[in-house]
Amino acid sequence: MTRLESVVLALAALCLTAADQNLPVTQQCLGCICEAISSCDTSGSCSGDVCGPFRLTWAYWADAGKPTVNNEAPDSNTAYGNCARDTYCSALAVQGYMQKFQQDCNNDGKIDCDDFAAIHKLGGYGCKGGLPGVYGQRYQQCKSLVSATGN
Repeated sequence: MTRLESVVLALAALCLTAADQNLPVTQQCLGCICEAISSCDTSGSCSGDVCGPFRLTWAYWADAGKPTVNNEAPDSNTAYGNCARDTYCSALAVQGYMQKFQQDCNNDGKIDCDDFAAIHKLGGYGCKGGLPGVYGQRYQQCKSLVSATGN
């Protein structure tokens, strides 16, 4: 199974779960955030204080409600890293973070993927303004591709 297939499969499973739990971020939006932040790098790597395909920090994970892999105790020393490097758990952390911080960052009268992308990159308290550099470019490219395919 390729890296992309693994990501799609995990995000599809999360999408089915999202329908049951009324989570705010769509599968397509999660995919574009993942693509923008790391090119959906699922190698399990950490760089500095960020880990996984969504490049989560410990503080982001904590704000998201500290989801864990296989019911690991959230206060375990390995819980953050294990979740951040796991595609499903890290996507669930993004959902939890967006549930907590969702807002209309661009003042267009709706809360949508553009807002979630800004919140993910700029934080729950600093999402006003445009998406920076390569992140913004990758997000817009992904959004255009998703729109072109009718999703």
